[in-house]
Amino acid sequence: MDTIKETKSRVYKFGNKTADGNSTMKNLLGGKGANLAEMSLIGIPVPPGFTITTEVCTEYNQLGEEAAMGFIREEVEDAIENLENIMGTKFGDKDNPLLISVRSGARVSMPGMMDTVLNLGLNDEAVVGIAKKTNNERFAWDSYRRFIQMYGDVVLGMKPESKEDIDPFEEIMEALKHKRGIELDTDFTIQDLKDLVYDFKEAVKKRTGHDFPTDPWDQLRGAVIAVFNSWNGDRAVYYRNMNGYPSDWGTAVNVQAMVYGNMGLDSGTGVCFTRDAGTGENIFNGEYLIDAQGEDVVAGVRTPQQITKIGSERWAVLAQVEEEDRAANYPSLEELMPEIYKELNEYQEKLEKHYRDMQDMEFTMQQGKLWILQTRNGKRTGAAMVKIAMDSLKEGLINEEEALLQIEPNKLDELLHPVFDPKALKTAHVIAQGLPASPGAATGKIVFFADEASKFKHSILVRIETSPEDLEGMNIAKGILTARGGMTSHAAVVARGMGKCCVSGAGALKIDYKNRTLTVDGHEYHEGDWISLNGSTGNIIEGKVATIEPELSGEFAEVMELSDKYAKMLVRKKVDSQKDEKIARAFEEQGIG
Repeated sequence: MDTIKETKSRVYKFGNKTADGNSTMKNLLGGKGANLAEMSLIGIPVPPGFTITTEVCTEYNQLGEEAAMGFIREEVEDAIENLENIMGTKFGDKDNPLLISVRSGARVSMPGMMDTVLNLGLNDEAVVGIAKKTNNERFAWDSYRRFIQMYGDVVLGMKPESKEDIDPFEEIMEALKHKRGIELDTDFTIQDLKDLVYDFKEAVKKRTGHDFPTDPWDQLRGAVIAVFNSWNGDRAVYYRNMNGYPSDWGTAVNVQAMVYGNMGLDSGTGVCFTRDAGTGENIFNGEYLIDAQGEDVVAGVRTPQQITKIGSERWAVLAQVEEEDRAANYPSLEELMPEIYKELNEYQEKLEKHYRDMQDMEFTMQQGKLWILQTRNGKRTGAAMVKIAMDSLKEGLINEEEALLQIEPNKLDELLHPVFDPKALKTAHVIAQGLPASPGAATGKIVFFADEASKFKHSILVRIETSPEDLEGMNIAKGILTARGGMTSHAAVVARGMGKCCVSGAGALKIDYKNRTLTVDGHEYHEGDWISLNGSTGNIIEGKVATIEPELSGEFAEVMELSDKYAKMLVRKKVDSQKDEKIARAFEEQGIG
C-alpha cells in the first residue's frame, strides 16, 4: 500500500504552453489546477507553477503531516527547480529570489472559502535583492509587508481577538495612516512600509511567541499545511454542508511564480466576468485596481474601477459622478490601457467559447504585460442562470441538453422571491447609494456581526467589508450591505452565488462596530433598526418597503418548455391557496388540486 502511495504522481506541473494535466482532471487537480493546466495548453498566458493533488489532502487528513509532506518532498523540490529554470530565479536566493503564490482549489468553486498567500519566499535579505533587481524599493517593501500580513493571517492565525476588533495588521496600518494624515495604502512612503514590516513582525512575535519564519522552504511547508487545514475549517465545512459536497473530496494546492500588480502605475490587478453574473446580460464586465495585488479587489480594501467604458459610465450614473470627473479620475481599463484591454477582451471571448459557459476570471498586469491567474464557471443568480442558459442556446454556444444542465433546480426558487412594490418605492426615503452587487429586494433589522444574523427573524448584515468568516451569517441574513468593495468583492460574489440581495461600496456609510451604529449624513441608525436594500439599483432605504410577487421572465417560460421536451415524468401539485396555484401554473405543473 505504502509503495503505491510513494510511486504515484502527486505534483502536476504547468506553464510555458505545456502541462501535465488538463480540464478533465478536476477531481484530482481541483477546478483551479485543472483550469490552469488547460489554459496553459491552449496558449493563455498563465504564470507557471504546479498543483499538489487533492489526494495529498486526503492523505494528510488520514496519515498526518509528516507522512503527507514526506510523500511530496522530492516532487515539490523538482517542481520548484522547474520554476527556477523557467523564471531565471532561485528559491531562497538573496540576490535573485524566486517568489511564489500559494492558493487552494477544490474540485468545485468555493469562492472565498479558502486562503491565499502571495510573495512567499521574501525575508529581510530577499527584500533587498528584489529592490535592487527591480530598481523599485517601494515595490519590494510593499510586497514584503503584504506577505507578512497574509502569512500571519492565513498560516499563523493572526485574527482579530474579538469580533468588535479589526484585523490586527489593519489596526497597525490604520494607526500609521492616522499619524501620517493619509488615507490610502498607496500613500505610504518607503520608510512607512519598512516601519510596517518591523511592526508586523513584532505583532507576530507578541501574539504567537515565535519569530516570523525566514526560511522559504519553511514558509512553503507552512502555507501548504494551512491550505490542507482550511479544508476542514469552520467556514469550509459550513459551505460544504450548505451545498451538499462530501468531506472526502479534499482540496488541491496551487503554487505559481509571482506576477506583480503592485509595481507602479503600469501594473494592476482585476476580476472580470464574460457576462453579468447578476442579471445574465451578455456584456463583458469587471473591476480593476492600479498598483495593487489580487486580494485587494476581492477583499474590498479599495473600491475598484470598471474594466469597460460602458460599465464605467453605468457606474458613474449610480454614483452620481459627472462624466468629466469620471473620465479624469475613474477611467475604465478600456480607456486607460487600451492595448491591455483588447488582449483581455480576446481572452475572455476565447475562454467562454472553450468552456461553453460564463467565466469568472482573475488577472494581473505587470508593467504592461497581462497574465491570467485563473478562470472558472462563474457563480450567478437564479435570474442570470436562466438568461445565460437561454441566450447561450440561441447563440449556438451550447445545445438544448447543455442548456438544461446549466439550470440548478434549487436556484429557480430565487425567481419567486418578492420584489419591492413600485408604488411604495416612490415614497421611500433613500438614505444612501451603493453598488447593485446582487439583485433582489431585502428588508430587515440591522445586525453588525455575522454570528448574530439570527438575532432577528429578518436581518440585514451591515459590514465595512465581509470576509470568508462571515459566510454563515451571510446565508442567514435577508440582505448584505457593505461600505467598501465593488461588484467583484467577496460580499458581491458570495451573495450572487447564494441568490442573496447585496449592496456594496456604499462609501457614505460610517460603521462603528464597538457602538453598533451606522451613521449616514449625520443620522444615526442602531442595531435592530429597519432598513431595506434594493439590489437592482443600489439604493439603501430607511425602514420597511412593501413587496409584491414577481413577474416571471420570458426566458423562464422557455426553460419550462425545454424541460417538458426532455421530461421523463410528469409533476402534479397539491395547492392550498391562490398563491400556490399561481406558482404551480408558472411552473407548468401537469395538474393541480
